[in-house]
Amino acid sequence: MSTRTPPFAPYEWMIAWRYLRARRSEGGVSVMTWISLIGITLAVFALIATLAVRAGFRAEFVDTILGANAHVTVYSAGQVDAEGRLQRGFADYDALAEKLRAVPGVTRAAPLVKGQVMATAGGVNMGVEVFGIRAADIRTIPRVGDGATHEGDLARFDAGIAIGSGIAREMGIGVGDRIRLISPDGVKTAFGTSPRVNAYEVVYVFTAGRYDIDRTRVYLPLSEAQAYFNREGRADEIEVMVAEPEAIDRYELPILQAGGPDAMLWTWQDSAGSFLRALTIEDNIMFVILSILVLIASMNIVSGLIMLVKNKGRDIGILRTMGLTEGSVLRVFFICGASTGILGTLCGVILGCLFAIYIDPIFSFVNYVAGGGVWDPSVRGIYELPAKLQIGDVLSAVSLSLGLSFIVTIFPARRAARMNPAEALRYE
Repeated sequence: MSTRTPPFAPYEWMIAWRYLRARRSEGGVSVMTWISLIGITLAVFALIATLAVRAGFRAEFVDTILGANAHVTVYSAGQVDAEGRLQRGFADYDALAEKLRAVPGVTRAAPLVKGQVMATAGGVNMGVEVFGIRAADIRTIPRVGDGATHEGDLARFDAGIAIGSGIAREMGIGVGDRIRLISPDGVKTAFGTSPRVNAYEVVYVFTAGRYDIDRTRVYLPLSEAQAYFNREGRADEIEVMVAEPEAIDRYELPILQAGGPDAMLWTWQDSAGSFLRALTIEDNIMFVILSILVLIASMNIVSGLIMLVKNKGRDIGILRTMGLTEGSVLRVFFICGASTGILGTLCGVILGCLFAIYIDPIFSFVNYVAGGGVWDPSVRGIYELPAKLQIGDVLSAVSLSLGLSFIVTIFPARRAARMNPAEALRYE
């Protein structure tokens, strides 16, 4: 009574191992095996590194947006006063802020006065955006207030001005220096409107992490900004932050209802949504391109196995005449190809993870070799190349690499299994 051996029996692994380590003089294809191994390693490494940088860039971009800007801005559509002029903003801004804070999920609601002016200091002029805000409210802005990277003390905010680090760097000023703000819409006189020029002491310098924010934004006390921009008793808008900004859609209706009939909303996804959608499209395209790279690397396994099958034709014939089944022969050569794919994938995962973990020193070295200027924050918005290693991305890369390696291995393994023993031994 004959017994069938189980699939992937020890002798199948032994034969496959002997074929993998065989020298060329013995009919082995060790050189092709190494080429396949290196190709898969580099392809998986490139895929994981790209996915990590993609995830890190997206996370840093979103974090800087949510950390320094309102998740939802509530503004007024405007009302026509008795003199026929359109009045924007809110006169009852404190009461409105209280209503908005009462909305479930809202963590912060602060009235703002906004305006664009010219800033000058030390002979340097630049356009800046002024945010009028209360001292208690600026403290709660994650990337600007308490806990953020900063110089100076917010306890003195009511006596001066807070500026971004980019402004301070461009103008060559710091805490304790004075900066002048020039607004063309200033004092109204009988002869028209004259520019308003006020000087303020810099009491706080913050770094939000976004180039465009740090280089353009300044904060004034709310009462001072109201007087400076002729907004006495009014606020231009209410900035709102919520507990789950990624799910901002479910907050819109309750906030709109709390804001009243003339309230309108502008969310962070309205301002950055197109850029995030472009990032998503780019991410998908990059994944497809790198998947093709992994496929090309996997095809080296096919060429190596075809050469191995050709060189081992005599051995296959002998093994078949000794009673080895087609399934056993298929599994032997499948193990040969799959082992290369598994080892290459493992090496690629290790290199990719190390790249994501040590990206800062690696990028610093590349920047040093290139002579600096590799990363331009004025173009990319953030100051450094981030990387975020996610288990889902690693598993995607591993699944793709192993799946392709296993699939492409089946075809030459089937060719070996279906080889006719008589044909293989005819000329031996």
